[in-house]
Amino acid sequence: MKKIVLFATALAIMTGCNRKASVPAIDPTNFDESIALNEDFYQHFTGGWQKKNPLKPEYSRYGAFDVLRENNEIRINELFSQMTKKEYPEGSSDRKITDLYKLGLDSVRLNAEGAAPVQEAVAALLTVDSRDALTGIIADMHISVAGPFFGVGLEADLMNSNEYALYAGQSGLGMGNRDYYLDEENAGKREAYVKYLTELFTLAGVGEAEAAEAAAGTMRVETALAEKMWSNVELRNVQAQYNPMSREEFVKTYAGPVDWKLYFDTIGLPEFDRIIVGQPSAIANAIATLATAPIEDIRSYLAAQYLNSAAGFLSDDFYAASFEFHGRVMSGTQEPRPRWKRAMSVPNGILSEAVGKMYVDKYFPESDKVRMSELVKNLQTALGQHIDALEWMSDATKAKAREKLATFAVKIGYPDKWKDYSALSIDPSKSYWENILAARRWAHEDEVSKYGKPVDRDEWFMSPQTVNAYYNPTTNEICFPAAILQPPFYNSAADDAVNYGAIGVVIGHEMTHGFDDQGRNFDKDGNMNNWWTEEDAEAFKAKTDILVKQFDAIEVLPGLHANGALSLGENIADQGGLRVAYTALQNALGGQEPAPVDGFTAAQRFYIAYAALWGQNIRDEEIERLTKIDVHSLGKWRVNATVRNLQTFYDAFGIEDGAMFMPEEERVIIW
Repeated sequence: MKKIVLFATALAIMTGCNRKASVPAIDPTNFDESIALNEDFYQHFTGGWQKKNPLKPEYSRYGAFDVLRENNEIRINELFSQMTKKEYPEGSSDRKITDLYKLGLDSVRLNAEGAAPVQEAVAALLTVDSRDALTGIIADMHISVAGPFFGVGLEADLMNSNEYALYAGQSGLGMGNRDYYLDEENAGKREAYVKYLTELFTLAGVGEAEAAEAAAGTMRVETALAEKMWSNVELRNVQAQYNPMSREEFVKTYAGPVDWKLYFDTIGLPEFDRIIVGQPSAIANAIATLATAPIEDIRSYLAAQYLNSAAGFLSDDFYAASFEFHGRVMSGTQEPRPRWKRAMSVPNGILSEAVGKMYVDKYFPESDKVRMSELVKNLQTALGQHIDALEWMSDATKAKAREKLATFAVKIGYPDKWKDYSALSIDPSKSYWENILAARRWAHEDEVSKYGKPVDRDEWFMSPQTVNAYYNPTTNEICFPAAILQPPFYNSAADDAVNYGAIGVVIGHEMTHGFDDQGRNFDKDGNMNNWWTEEDAEAFKAKTDILVKQFDAIEVLPGLHANGALSLGENIADQGGLRVAYTALQNALGGQEPAPVDGFTAAQRFYIAYAALWGQNIRDEEIERLTKIDVHSLGKWRVNATVRNLQTFYDAFGIEDGAMFMPEEERVIIW
């Protein structure tokens, strides 16, 4: 199941010393001065970057984050390439990494095997003729293949964050989002999806007519599931998804063709007496669909789920079919990623911390961790100042907020203890897909083994080589992996203004997640607990409603508007990150105004550095897709729509009119 972690796409950097940088702190060739900054601040300071970095065919979106990810891919691939020239002991993590990497690179073998790795399983699924057989099949698929109909997994108990709880939630859509099945404007995507499934079945050896009917049957099942699934906006309501019940009550409530004892035994769960249902209506509908849909449609759906999951690990014709739909149709991507990137990403994901240890040893000096720790403390101080200064919050709630801020756990760079992969088996004599299944089964067993044990608060939800950062409410922690400490996020030779405008904002962003519309529901110990007065909660809601309306008004494509409710948490965090980092910069400057650098004041450099984080080119198809599914606003609006609320932005550039100007009475400040 999905981790209940509030991830942010912002990454981090730090204040630095006076070493010479290989990357300019601010590069004027990234500007487009033909665009007035009071008309489009984002385009003025990133338009040049966009021209220098046209969209590559393998990308649907390419921005500053992608530049870092590409650099990381090259670094990791070089590590792997060197490893293939050595011999490692059987069973070692290094051996497992190289074996998986070689399997992914071996196009000759993959194409020779064709559909063979999946044909037996698909044939078995397509001959299921009894609902009595469905429980075992679904349970086995949940362990290592996909999540048809529903999902079950472990997470920290939202009301008792020191213990793991069992959760059941909605799952099972090949296109991911229910809107693709229900909204009229997505009819073209539905047609393309059926075409894609038909091709998968055909490649797996199913006859042409049978393949077309199997694809149609799959669409009927998935549409039935989508009709009662919760929307992405509804999924932001954490409290509504906490519905605990006893095992007996669960089995009675969701009685039907699923043999729940067999299901729980098959996925390896020990005896338990309590389960938390995330989306009750969706689970009930999934069970009803299992009970009433034609068995022919159900078995087609299960086979489609299997093939869709396997396609990326099979021969080129399977991969091409998957790319044509998931890449070209859904995102507008023009070319698939090169094989070396795809091959590299598999061991990098499966043995992520083993790779992370190598990455850290080579690319992450301890000095960066020390500097980052110092910067985090500075941002905590600044956020505390903002909490104290809030006019809309009572002293009682402020005290609780301060208490939560003081207990933030901070993870920087890499874990203190590394994951053990000794039980993971990789066998190069077996097919690539068989090894993927084995790895997924190992990951499932590793997760299930946690049940009944205390929550491991030292666990990381991102690897050190991941270019990202996150806040996790149940552990009240912020995490900044090593890979984000690179320009434009962290430039060791840049001035404070630039680093606070980049990594400083990212740190402030993650801290603010602890107090956004979701994070505010959790206390200092990570438990879902209402520590707000009713009046303060109402004042907060009134302010966030304004922010929702601001983003709802943005037309991202002709006729398509941003979803302010879906992106609310990230928009709160973007604003909070900017405000808190700006205050931290002023604290660091100690009231002294440094001389302009390259003609820009410290305040200007702060905001220019922030804009640089979000410079990107993006295809219309990806704009449409992300607007439907992503909790983050598009890069342009993370800049323009956010800074328009901030008086320090107007003061920095002397903006008094133009499209960037918002009258003071229309602005909103939250944190």
